[in-house]
Formats: sequence, C-alpha cells, structure tokens
Amino acid sequence: MGILGLGKKKPSPNQDPAPVPTGPAASPSPKAKNNFVIVVFDSCRYDTFVEAAPKTIQKLGEVERRYSYASWTAPSHYNLLMGLVPHVSPSRVYASEYYKNDFFRYNERLGSDGIDFGKLVPQLYLPIYLQKELGYRTHAKVSLPVLNPKTPINRGFDTFRLMEKHNDMAAMLDEMTFPEDRPSFYLLNVGETHYPYALPSEDMASLNLPHISGVHGVVKKMDQQIEDGQLKKEKPPEFFDEDQLAYLKERQVEAVRYLDQVVERLFNMVPRNTWIIITSDHGELFGEEGYFGHGPIQHDKVFEVPFVEGLVP
Repeated sequence: MGILGLGKKKPSPNQDPAPVPTGPAASPSPKAKNNFVIVVFDSCRYDTFVEAAPKTIQKLGEVERRYSYASWTAPSHYNLLMGLVPHVSPSRVYASEYYKNDFFRYNERLGSDGIDFGKLVPQLYLPIYLQKELGYRTHAKVSLPVLNPKTPINRGFDTFRLMEKHNDMAAMLDEMTFPEDRPSFYLLNVGETHYPYALPSEDMASLNLPHISGVHGVVKKMDQQIEDGQLKKEKPPEFFDEDQLAYLKERQVEAVRYLDQVVERLFNMVPRNTWIIITSDHGELFGEEGYFGHGPIQHDKVFEVPFVEGLVP
C-alpha cells in the first residue's frame, strides 16, 4: 500500500532482512493434501489485469471480477488471512449464506476430506488454523513495509519475510520450498503492480515520478513534519495530468504482463497438488472523477479486483 523507498534495499535498525521465524509451531499430522499459495498483486485493478491478458495465469481458471473487502493493503490482507477472499456481489442473499458457501470451498482448496471449521474460532485466522490444526508449514513473503513482520498480521507463520525490494516476485520464488512430509502455505504480497509499477530491472531514479508515501511512510516521518505543535505547511506534489495518468495505468498493465512470466515459473516449480489463488488486495484509480491511487477513496475501481484460482495447471 504505500509508496515507499521504492526499489531500494530496506533493512532497518528494527528489521532483519532474513526470514523471521515466529516461534516453534506445533506440528500435528497433516490433515490436508494440497499445498496452498495465495498471490496478491498489490493495487492491481480488474480492468488493467484483463487488458494485460496474462496467458499463463488464465490457465489456472476463469478470471473473475470480484471485490475487495477493503481499499488498502493492511486491512485487505487481514481479511484474506481470515479466509475471506475477494467476494462477488450477489443480490437478495444474506451475508451469512455467502460466508458459509465461501468457507466451505476450503475443503476443495486444501484437498481435505472434511475440515473441522469450528476450530477456526475464536481466532478466525487462517495461518494459525493451517499450522496448528491441519499440519501446514506456513510462510509469508511481503513487498510492502506496512505488512512488515513487526505488525499484528504476523501470527501463525513459521517464517515471515519483508523482501529487500518492493518489486521482485522472482526473488520470492528463489526462497520457496515444498517439503514432502507436510503441505505448505505461502502468502506472496507482490509489489510490481503497486505505484510506480516498476519492474525489478528498472532504475527507480530514472522514472522521474514523485515519491508518494503510504501509511507506513507517512507515520515513519511524521515527527519531522511537526513544528511548534502544528503540521508544517508544505506544498504537496502537483497532481498528475491526463497524459501522466494514462502512462501510469499502462505501466500497471505492463507489470501484469511481466508477472505472467514469473507466474509461469511458479507453476513449473510447485508440486502438482498445489492450489493457487491469484488476486489483488484492492484496485487503483488513474484519474477517474479526479482520484489517483487508493486508500481513503470510495470508488468502484478501488474495490474491483481480479480473482482466479485452481490446482496448478
């Protein structure tokens, strides 16, 4: 979610770049057959994904227009890790009926003969349930600092790593393993589709785009913006013009096309009993009704996201 010191390595005084083990996990006998991988293209809106026409990703299944439960990264990932994937929007249906059918799908996703859903509560947190009840090894590899291992989202993970670059899904794949003795769960928060929609090979300095902070970046520098108990009055960056907004949208389209090649590598490396979800945490505005980005914005395009899932083809 935020636009951070993009493209730069991010170890800091309180962040070790190495994978962070979150403590010894109980290891019950595996009660599910499938590995489970959730790939989140951060900020990727539905129509740019469709325009990119990612051939490899579409082999996984039908690409659906769905809706995120939140308009920015942190709460959206929390919903995902509760087990609530982006939703469709059926009319004349109670939410309770929708949730029931959505959670029941985890039997198929995980390759289980019958999940004991009652053990999901009271935590209602999928990584804890997968780890403690179903015998999974659980891992997260994230690109955005607002999801760093010090945040509350890091619960129920054997390892949780903030990657050195915000836009390098391929580096995540380099670190993924799938031991045969028990299934693995991976959450991959992918940053290439986040502003400035940069590929790992690009020189960030050459892009000549303004630095736009998200929640993590704003709070990190907040004390420097206060003087005599008041916020300093500083001129914000000039808003993008129409040509720049069209250029930025095309950059996101090209990022999806690049990631389709990385996903092909993912498909080739995972075991055949791996269920994969590819989606987004929220969409992005590119000038519609005077908006750019996401977060404190109420607009359909912030909530429309692509969603596709299935066993690895």
